[in-house]
Amino acid sequence: METALTELMNYWRLMLLTVVLGIGGSFQYGIQVSIMASPSEHIQNFVNQTWMARYGEPVSESTQKLIWSFIVSIFSLGGWLGAINSGTIPVIYGRKKCLLFNNVVAIVAAVLMGFSRMAGSFEMILLGRILYGYNVGLGLSVHLMYLGECSPKKLRGFLTLSSAIFIGLGKVMGQICGLRELMGTEPMWPYLLALSGLPAVVQFLSLLCFPETPRYLYIDKGDEEGCKKALKVLWGNVETKLELEDMTKEREMMKAEKAKSVWDVLTSRSVRWQLLTLVIPCGLSQLCGFNAIYFYAFDIFREAGVPKDQMHYLSIGIGITELVTLTVCLFLIDRTGRKLLMGLGYLAMAVLLGILVVMLSLQDNYTWIPYFNIALIFSAICVFGLGPSGITLTLPAELFLQAWRPSAYVISGTCNWVSLFLIGMFFPYVADAMGQFCFLIFVAYCVLSAVFMLVFIPETKGKTMVEIMEDFNKLNFKGRGVDTEIADLALATKL
Repeated sequence: METALTELMNYWRLMLLTVVLGIGGSFQYGIQVSIMASPSEHIQNFVNQTWMARYGEPVSESTQKLIWSFIVSIFSLGGWLGAINSGTIPVIYGRKKCLLFNNVVAIVAAVLMGFSRMAGSFEMILLGRILYGYNVGLGLSVHLMYLGECSPKKLRGFLTLSSAIFIGLGKVMGQICGLRELMGTEPMWPYLLALSGLPAVVQFLSLLCFPETPRYLYIDKGDEEGCKKALKVLWGNVETKLELEDMTKEREMMKAEKAKSVWDVLTSRSVRWQLLTLVIPCGLSQLCGFNAIYFYAFDIFREAGVPKDQMHYLSIGIGITELVTLTVCLFLIDRTGRKLLMGLGYLAMAVLLGILVVMLSLQDNYTWIPYFNIALIFSAICVFGLGPSGITLTLPAELFLQAWRPSAYVISGTCNWVSLFLIGMFFPYVADAMGQFCFLIFVAYCVLSAVFMLVFIPETKGKTMVEIMEDFNKLNFKGRGVDTEIADLALATKL
């Protein structure tokens, strides 16, 4: 660990950029996921008061539920729209300008949230939520893109995994700020909702001091001098010859090639296995049951006799547990590798969720089972943090060459946001119909992802983008001659 820390000190400017990207990037996702739980009652009361002021009668229960459902779920719609634009805006304007624009979106959303009560308009909350979603959907993809294109191969896993750390930090910060002792009160809820404007301002001002990504400058724009200057700023006096050679190889392979469309990624044989990896264990990771664990946690806490007013503190404990295990994963990822951490993590998740199904079925028979179930929840959080949580964000940055990467993030983001929306909308109904057996759906997904990773997918640790592509080509063109393989790859890169 001491060697790793010494290595990081040589890249102190890159470390600083990592913090800046995290503050206005994945941190925003974490805080928005957790921040709505605390002020929900106050917001619904505000909707009722606004309705009374406009129409002279209280809002009906069904209408109020519908408005609240829109306030919660429209965030996912905004996230999906942001993910779609992550395939075009960063290609046309660059990663840095894209993030600067994205921060303006978050600031506008924060202003709408902060003044919604003063204006007497719950519609401002709806608009603010969809803008926050757009900010997160675009920012999360470009954050990972930016980090992956600035990092040396030996630190790429460490640095891209930091995005998961900031998600965990955002979740904990949202939960803490939402406490009744802080901002989770009737007078403070608009300011709580506007909180994401502060990280956006910090990132906007800080990012002005950093360069565009070296890979974008050289491979996309052909600016070799600009690339060298950016590497000098970010890497200091570290030798960059090998990195420049790798970028030159990639640029020669992609010469005269336009950025690939989503359709190209979906249909090209040359990235077939990368696409499967992007979708099954990464893009659909919402199906691993992590959010379902949060959904059932309060029922399990209640069964164990935890007072209602203390449950919020236990949820903070869950968030802190995830953050700690993600931090441990930060130092394991470039030692153990992505393949084992994700594959074994999904396998362990399947085992724990299977045991949880059995224990939930028996919890009425034995008084100690609810306490055992609490231990299972925390164990599942630890496993998720040590493996799938961080790797699902790290791996997509390594799977695709420059021309394919933006469209690949569109696909990954779409899978993530659509699955999040569907789980948010339909999981409560599935849970009501199936009870604890709904976890069997997640067990099946975890087993599928574990087998897929451990049996089929090559390790990407410590490899250049070109080397990773060559490993995947053995799968993409399996059973075909070398000449045919080269011809197909050349055709795929000139579509």
